[in-house]
Amino acid sequence: MRLALAFAAAIAVAAPALAAPPAGFEQRVERLRTSYGAPGVSIAIVENGRATLAKGWGVREIGKPDPVGPDTIFGTGSTGKAFTVAALAILVDQGKLKWDDKVIDHMPDFRMWDPWVTREMTVRDLLVHRSGLGLGAGDLLFVPNSNLSRKETVRRVRFIKPATSFRSGYAYDNILYMVAGQLVEEVSGQTWEQFMQAQVFTPLGMNRSTESAAEFQATADRARPHGRYDGPIHGMGRQQPYGPEAALAGNAAPAGGLAISANDMTRWLLTQLAQGQIPGSDRRLYSAEQAKEMWTPVTLQPIDQRPPEFAVLQPDFSAYALGWDVEDYRGTKIVWHGGAVFGSLTAVALIPEKNVGFSIAVNSEEGQIVRGLMYELLDHYLGLPQGNWPGKYHAFRQSRLAEAAKLVTAAQAKPARVGPSLSLDRYVGDYADPWYGTIKVRRSGRALAIQFPHSRGMDSVLVHHQYDTFRTRPALRWIEPAYVTFSIDADGKVDRIRMKPVSPLADFSFDYQDLDFAPVAASAKEAQ
Repeated sequence: MRLALAFAAAIAVAAPALAAPPAGFEQRVERLRTSYGAPGVSIAIVENGRATLAKGWGVREIGKPDPVGPDTIFGTGSTGKAFTVAALAILVDQGKLKWDDKVIDHMPDFRMWDPWVTREMTVRDLLVHRSGLGLGAGDLLFVPNSNLSRKETVRRVRFIKPATSFRSGYAYDNILYMVAGQLVEEVSGQTWEQFMQAQVFTPLGMNRSTESAAEFQATADRARPHGRYDGPIHGMGRQQPYGPEAALAGNAAPAGGLAISANDMTRWLLTQLAQGQIPGSDRRLYSAEQAKEMWTPVTLQPIDQRPPEFAVLQPDFSAYALGWDVEDYRGTKIVWHGGAVFGSLTAVALIPEKNVGFSIAVNSEEGQIVRGLMYELLDHYLGLPQGNWPGKYHAFRQSRLAEAAKLVTAAQAKPARVGPSLSLDRYVGDYADPWYGTIKVRRSGRALAIQFPHSRGMDSVLVHHQYDTFRTRPALRWIEPAYVTFSIDADGKVDRIRMKPVSPLADFSFDYQDLDFAPVAASAKEAQ
């Protein structure tokens, strides 16, 4: 998250895995957790049709004694995309839609920027990141949070300009999984949340999992998200909890809004490896035919050259299927996906040839634990030498953070002492972007302030940087700050506002660079 082995063959030749988790694994997890400062960790492992580990380490919230247990729910981010695909698979089995149905046949009001793409986009296209939209396009409609409905957010997709032509390449997006969630409602008559509870979680016995931020907050046994956001850039500083406003907005829940415990995750892993058969039952969540569709590669992913210390991890093929990444790991096919929401990281990996699956989750942003342990477990179950992947990922991460912080600090220390070119009152006004909506620039004492209509915590004082560029200082410190640049026309009036993240490591979901604000009177395609 590539030429795949045939699904049926992969299952048929499933070989016994090595013995249950590696010797000393539980102690290893605890050492890594304390060494890297993660409050809590949750891991589930299944082998050959049974759960061999479902356990928690550490605490649910830093500074409090409540421990993480096997029933503690963690935010799982984009690993939830596969659950949305499972919901669609159930509807396919029920004969209510087909993977290659046109989306507009089920959602007549659905529109993309290009009318031809609107007519041609299929259900499958929603799920495989080949729509032509840019990386993370439209994510600011639900990041960092939003009060927009899912239906209204779907309506705004039509205003997002594509970055490439339709089906020409891979670019990861979240917003079309939100569309897929709305499609579940249009076809089934149940909201995505209702469908997930009634037709996925309940049949699987996933009794503690939640599908909304409200339910997550209402659950006592939950792992509170944490992050480091009081340093020079996000990812540096002291570990501290996020507030409830950091939860993924409800409109985007089908793209990554689930929270799942280790015990519940074993049910999901077993079902995936059994091609849709519900554990301990002769019933199915979805058919073997749909299971094959889920794991069939569709969109090739580019393979970037990795640093020398990670060269052995570089796949020979990589592709995106329906809610899953499919690639080879040192010669063996794996089916996996990563997940990240504010203050929580997850990885879910399946080794079909070994009939093994596992998930790793942390309630912080220490990705070196998640990705490092993922490769350690893959090495274990494939009988390969261990490579101290957590340590290598930690060193790599710290190096990147230090380099990015140096660049940001240097840019802040030496701005050109020029501008602004207008008096502050002349920047004041309402400015609209076609898909995001209208922002307000106002005076705030002796400075300017910027207000965002549907995102709590993004409102900010504007601090002059240089020329006609200002820097945001968001009310919530974990929100990525941005440069805000006013373009001035020949008459000395503001005719455009563009933005870009301050940090070179800003999460792609803060897609400020995709915004193009114009004075409201000049906006021909305002979303309102």
